[in-house]
Amino acid sequence: MCPEHEMEKVNMYCEVCKRPVCHLCKLGGSHANHKVTSMSSAYKILKEKLAKSIHYLISKEDQVRTQITDLELLINQTEENGQLAERRANEHFERLFETLQERKSEMLRSIEQSRNRRLDQLKSQVEEYQGMLENSGLVGYAQEVLKETDQSCFVQTAKQLHVRIQKATESLRTFHPSADPCFDEFVLETSREEALLKEMCFGGVPDPPLIDLSQSRVYNEATICWRLSDDHQPTDHHMLEYRRLSGPSHSPSQEDGEDSGVWRATDRVYGPSTVVCDLEPDSLYSFRVRSCRNSMFSPYSPEVTFHTPPAPAFGFLFSDKCGFSTERLVLNKRRDTVESVAGMAFLLAAERVQTGSYIGLDYIIGDTGISQGRHYWAFKVEPQSYMVKVGVASDSKLIEWFHNPRDTSSPRYDHDSGHDSGSEDTCYELSQPFTLLTLGMGRLFIPKTSSSSAVSTATAPAGDPGNRVLPMPQRLGVCLDYDACRVYFYDADTMRCLYERQVDCSGTMYPAFGLMGSGKVQLEEFITAKRLTY
Repeated sequence: MCPEHEMEKVNMYCEVCKRPVCHLCKLGGSHANHKVTSMSSAYKILKEKLAKSIHYLISKEDQVRTQITDLELLINQTEENGQLAERRANEHFERLFETLQERKSEMLRSIEQSRNRRLDQLKSQVEEYQGMLENSGLVGYAQEVLKETDQSCFVQTAKQLHVRIQKATESLRTFHPSADPCFDEFVLETSREEALLKEMCFGGVPDPPLIDLSQSRVYNEATICWRLSDDHQPTDHHMLEYRRLSGPSHSPSQEDGEDSGVWRATDRVYGPSTVVCDLEPDSLYSFRVRSCRNSMFSPYSPEVTFHTPPAPAFGFLFSDKCGFSTERLVLNKRRDTVESVAGMAFLLAAERVQTGSYIGLDYIIGDTGISQGRHYWAFKVEPQSYMVKVGVASDSKLIEWFHNPRDTSSPRYDHDSGHDSGSEDTCYELSQPFTLLTLGMGRLFIPKTSSSSAVSTATAPAGDPGNRVLPMPQRLGVCLDYDACRVYFYDADTMRCLYERQVDCSGTMYPAFGLMGSGKVQLEEFITAKRLTY
């Protein structure tokens, strides 16, 4: 009977699902668009295939028996070789234990001998000092000598006794223990030996891999890549471990309780990279990896640390619709890289200009807007770019920028000349619906600030132009806190905040980029993944 239509018998065979179906399944059920054959045809075809398979296996019976014999031989060899390797390993460990026990006995014997010698010296000194007590030892004997009335006998005895009394008096004035109770010279330092024992491994153990800092990226998820050793021997799998070192306050995290600082391992990895999910924002993590070959693990790779961004990654691509100029901006097919070029219209206009030209910025934005929450994205700016402005802008401000006319030969619209000098280098006193940071020629320019503006910077006082010019980071990060109406700019490699200020988030905010002259911006691959889940 049909499992979907209990009252119907199966009389057809679905070639797509490889199962019998009834006529109702074909007419309007889940198999309506599938190719079906009659049950008799399916029966004949499957019976022929099964018969051929059985005949093939029977014809290869001798080969199967030979392979079984070979496998049984391999089983015996594996058992014997495993037992031999185990015996040899035990012998090596026994020799190590014997050597360690011998050395232990020698060193403990040295301590015992030194202790006994010092005790004997101290006890002898105690007996000497006890003789100075009244009615005992030297003092008692001297007291008896004083009772002697025979002058010649007294003089003969008192002369030697007086010498002994003087020595005792002198030792009393300059008291010094005859032995040192401290055993600092017998403190055993075994850290080097412990490290050697921990690194002790079989001859076939693979060398540790190295985590590739240039290829690894950390957001709310971490993509960790590593390079294998140069021994050119294949490995079975790898194990990546990570732990959280500090939280948002840059102090050891107490939120995770016992899990704080504890190494966590991923599942087995069969390639040179893996992804670690659910990392805490604005936290410092340490990573290490080791390889495994034939059930033998390599030592761990050197630990590397990464700092997660202050907010989840915001995924977007460059928009090729809103105000995008195909004449002056070149966008690649993946829409993750934009490049500024000189268009034909600009060249023709410049040819007519004799005294000068006013050039405007060409803007491009992300294809996804932000209307709530905290979001972070990162990108690279070509170091030789003439000028690039990066930041955020509201939808209303973008409409103004994209719809105002531009004329390369007229100064009537020159909202930004792109230089960090002159009238454009003004202080932002009030919150505006956009914030842009200027980069160009390998430099990053921190905008001027005043005491009344809601701006802060990680650099020296902003009044000095030299202190407002920083080397351009290899990767720049932007974090928009929509609810707090604040935007932050980071060095994405070190997560050091370079600049922050208040921004008017009254509308939908978009990642914004402005280019002038030759320039190139590339979004990071993790940011361009459109199917991120926050």
